[in-house]
Amino acid sequence: MKWTTKRLTLCAMLAALALALSWVERAFPPPVPLPGCKLGLANIVTLFALYALGAPSALAILLVRVLLGAMFAGNASALLYSLLGALAALAVMALLARSRRLSVYGVSVGGAAAHNTGQVCAAMLTLGNAAPLAYLPVLLAVSLFTGALTGFVAALLFRSAYLQRAIR
Repeated sequence: MKWTTKRLTLCAMLAALALALSWVERAFPPPVPLPGCKLGLANIVTLFALYALGAPSALAILLVRVLLGAMFAGNASALLYSLLGALAALAVMALLARSRRLSVYGVSVGGAAAHNTGQVCAAMLTLGNAAPLAYLPVLLAVSLFTGALTGFVAALLFRSAYLQRAIR
């Protein structure tokens, strides 16, 4: 993959959009009043970038978003949770996107489930025990909804003629 000026600019704009969506999401209460549950609006950008630009560009966008998000929020302790969740989600989505049997919805739900699993792993590392595993089924159930919603919005983006021209 060649990093042209156009690709670098598009990745920077998508990283800024993902960062803005993260901030917007923090401003509103979560849709489900459970700890750790949120819509994952920034994952829409990651999913879009994965399909439109490929895994290396999606990884760059994801890393910029997670690192700048932790820096701007002044919450370095949340960095481990965000990073492990986001990397797990991208890895699973990249593998699932190769399957011709899954739509963007299935890939998105898989990414949401992997994100929650990565965050539970971060909690286990932080706490030094396996107690957070008890909460994983709740998070996985919520990820069915959040992943489907993220996939729906990403599918709408793929249909946009304007975005199709911008990517080319």
